[in-house]
Amino acid sequence: MKRLDKRWWLLLALAALLVVFFALDLGRYLSLATIKNSQADLQAWRAAQPVLAAVVVFGAYVAVTALSLPGAAVMTLGVGALFGLGWGLLIVSFASTIGAMLAFLASRWLLGDWVQSRFGDRLATLNAGIAKDGALYLFTLRLVPVLPFFVINLAMGVTPLRTWTFYWVSQVGMLAGTVVYVNAGTQLGQIDSLQGIVTPGVLGSLVLLGVFPLVARKLITLARARKVYAGFERPRSFDRNLIVIGGGSAGLVTAYIAAAVKAKVTLVEQHAMGGDCLNTGCVPSKALIRSARLMSHVRRAKEFGIRSASAEVDFGEVMERVQRVIKTVAPHDSVQRYNALGVDMAQGRARIVSPWQVEITHHDGRVQMMTTRAIVIAAGARPFVPPIPGLDQVEVLTSDSLWKLRQRPERLVVLGGGPIGCELAQALARLGSRVTQVEMAPRLLIREDPEVSELVIRRFRDEGITVLVDHQAMRVEVVDGVKQLVASHQGAQVSIPFDALLVAVGRVANLEGYGLQDLGVTTGRTVEVNGLLQTNFPNIYAAGDVAGPYQFTHTAAHQAWYAAVNALFGPFKTFRADYRVIPWATFVDPEVARVGLNELEASEKKIPFEVTVYGLDDLDRAITDSEAHGFVKVLTVPGKDRILGVTIVGEHAGELLAEWVLAMKHGIGLNKILGTIHVYPTLAEANKHVAGHWKRAHAPAALLAWVERFHSWRRA
Repeated sequence: MKRLDKRWWLLLALAALLVVFFALDLGRYLSLATIKNSQADLQAWRAAQPVLAAVVVFGAYVAVTALSLPGAAVMTLGVGALFGLGWGLLIVSFASTIGAMLAFLASRWLLGDWVQSRFGDRLATLNAGIAKDGALYLFTLRLVPVLPFFVINLAMGVTPLRTWTFYWVSQVGMLAGTVVYVNAGTQLGQIDSLQGIVTPGVLGSLVLLGVFPLVARKLITLARARKVYAGFERPRSFDRNLIVIGGGSAGLVTAYIAAAVKAKVTLVEQHAMGGDCLNTGCVPSKALIRSARLMSHVRRAKEFGIRSASAEVDFGEVMERVQRVIKTVAPHDSVQRYNALGVDMAQGRARIVSPWQVEITHHDGRVQMMTTRAIVIAAGARPFVPPIPGLDQVEVLTSDSLWKLRQRPERLVVLGGGPIGCELAQALARLGSRVTQVEMAPRLLIREDPEVSELVIRRFRDEGITVLVDHQAMRVEVVDGVKQLVASHQGAQVSIPFDALLVAVGRVANLEGYGLQDLGVTTGRTVEVNGLLQTNFPNIYAAGDVAGPYQFTHTAAHQAWYAAVNALFGPFKTFRADYRVIPWATFVDPEVARVGLNELEASEKKIPFEVTVYGLDDLDRAITDSEAHGFVKVLTVPGKDRILGVTIVGEHAGELLAEWVLAMKHGIGLNKILGTIHVYPTLAEANKHVAGHWKRAHAPAALLAWVERFHSWRRA
């Protein structure tokens, strides 16, 4: 509150100064006519007291600039008339820059936090651009006199541009214009208006100066490209417009788009078409979860008025059903389908030989060398297995290898409390395994809000899962034939026996085996890409898990559109990948689905928000289905219906989320959600009810009081 008070005092002080300035018409002293009429007196004063004159003029110039008062241009002429080009340029250059910096700092202190908290999501792209190329943008604005300098000062204050960068760029960038005006001031007697100073020739020169940084940036980009391509011979013609490495979600969508726009595209897949999602991820896990869910309903038979019900799990048959589901879905991603779509399919190993050449070793041993204008890397990711001592003594299951099981593990330890670990832990527990879930963080699903984790943990424990949070895996031991995981918890060691160990602690990008290192493609934890999904080689792109930052099938497909279009149509037309509205779901029971911010993230980013919660225990359809648990939580801008994020926990949360994704993508607020008819009785009504809760909390009390009086008058 103290900080807020200081801001208000500064704002009031600035407002008072402006009121005095305009009330007393002090601006008349900064007119061209006044300075010309007083030129002789001012020059005499300057000759008598040169140091005092310089200090006073310097201070006055700083004040006018800092307060964004009109008259800086006229003052510059006056300084030129009084001090000449040399000293005048020195005074104006530093005074104007210091004043601009004070205006910049005042804007940042008074408005910066408010603007970023209120419009931060909309300004994300601008902020990223300023953080990366802010000096270039500011330099261009300073050189090209399109916007008034005081507008630039105030606008830059609410961006993340560093203060020192603002100062030195302003000092250099305003120098050209300062020279023009100070030099004109030395001929003050011949000037009748400000319009006569900046002639078309001068203006054209300044515009050329302003355009120069942009041209220079383009030349630097070309020089970097030339440097990165040095040593590689560019083919005169190309066999393909595009070669895609990897047949998972990102690769399939990229190839599909390329074929749809009639480009000649080759898709190379080393293993199975469909990638992780089809073969070891989304599809098999959801098939397993469906079988497990049926068993949970059998155990809950009495809740539905059924006196007794029983079922016996044939684990091997459950896993065979998973394979049948994969085979049923597989034609959607098959070689035959993509050949029919116009994609040249190659099954084998790809190796990038040069920025324009890919060597393909087919499964039949045939080696083929192809040239291509562009390459999209969509090599995916794999489960990460941490280097835990003793892990090599036991067989480790991952989300890739789990599907070979045909015998149910009696005692299963699941290492990891993220989405994959939670989904598989609950499914296997429902199918009869005694599951212990071990997580080093203080709760499961650490990226979600605490009450979400609490609800999931409570359900897991009710279903017999032993949940051990805040447990750090130390080592694996085999003692008297018994396998056990030793974990550290609050300084003590805990031994957890198991028959099978499932490691689900994250995934790592596939970066090796296809030539990235030999070529010199920049990598870290993923392939490093810019907003266009380009690597350091401008014609080589990456999309999906191999590029990050999100490892979801739907975001891989989303990125694929940008990678394909940019690779095929750049540099004529390019698009920056848009990550503003990314939804995701964890398919535990109850399901957890989210889009945008939750309370945890909003608090970390210091974004003000209001929370509206609707409990599903009050929803008619949830009650009839005996699924009356969970909630819909919406974060909004304080006092407004604009949605910042939504978290849903409950039955079919992933399906319910779609309405919120659409709303956030297209700027639809809670008022319009409330005004939309939802079928009764459905779970989707929860979305309307939470909007209704928000509306009641923001009811116009004063207006309703008048309406109450109106109705009372009508009754009388």
